[in-house]
Amino acid sequence: CPCPLPSGDTALSRLVRRLLSARRSLDLCLFSFSCPQLARAVQLLHRRGVRVRLVTDAQYMGLHGSQIGRLRHAGIQVRHDQHSGYMHHKFAIVDRRMLITGSLNWTTQAIQSNRENVLVVEDAEYVKAFQEEFERIWEEYNPANYTFFSEKQ
Repeated sequence: CPCPLPSGDTALSRLVRRLLSARRSLDLCLFSFSCPQLARAVQLLHRRGVRVRLVTDAQYMGLHGSQIGRLRHAGIQVRHDQHSGYMHHKFAIVDRRMLITGSLNWTTQAIQSNRENVLVVEDAEYVKAFQEEFERIWEEYNPANYTFFSEKQ
C-alpha cells in the first residue's frame, strides 16, 4: 500500500509517533499484525538502524494481509511459537524504557472498527517485567531449539 504514515491527531498517529521515538531498539510481541501503517513505521525504524525484534503467533502470521512476511523480507528478525495454543501477547517495548500494551491487535480492523485499549507506561518496574517476558519468549522461540522429529525413531 503506497499510503503515507498517518498524520493528524488520531489514536493511530499517536501510536506511530511513540514507535518512531525509538533510537536503539524496538521489541514487539504481537498476536496479529496486519496494519500496513504500523508495518511501515517498523520498517522505517529498521532502516534507521534501530534493532527490531518481533515475536508473533505462527497460526496468524500467515493469514491474508499479515505484514510478517513483509517485515521478514525487510530483514527484521521474527520468531514465532511452535506449539498449539496462541502466542496472544500484545505489547511493544521502545528503547527498553517505554512499554506499549493493551488489547489492541495491530490490525486495520482493530484500529478502525473495534473498541480497544492501549496503555503507554514509562515506569522502569513495568518495563522490566515485560522486557524479561520478551527475552524469555525470544529464547524459547529460537529456531535452533525447535524439534521437528520425534527422538524415538
